[in-house]
Amino acid sequence: SNLGRKMSHTILLIQATQSPESRTFSDFESAQKALEGVCALFESVLKQRNPGLRAISYDVAQLFSFIDSMGDLCCLVFQQSTGNYVPHNKDWIKEKLVQMLSRQAGK
Repeated sequence: SNLGRKMSHTILLIQATQSPESRTFSDFESAQKALEGVCALFESVLKQRNPGLRAISYDVAQLFSFIDSMGDLCCLVFQQSTGNYVPHNKDWIKEKLVQMLSRQAGK
């Protein structure tokens, strides 16, 4: 997987609830950064739900149920070879998050 090696501009499309008004997007310099952005988003939700906690910890199952609860989540990753953005769905995002988190845990 060349996820980390090549910087591929990535747009993260987020729809927090079923309501189209909850749509937002963020852009990142790489797919890796976009995945970190998904984790950061989840962490900020956890902080709002648990304002007294100093350290936030969670497991992959909790992260996945957060992703599943969202109205929509997809990312568009720029492919230099074609000059197009390639869309990836929640399943792809989850798969890449598992790879990223297991790499981090292995450090």
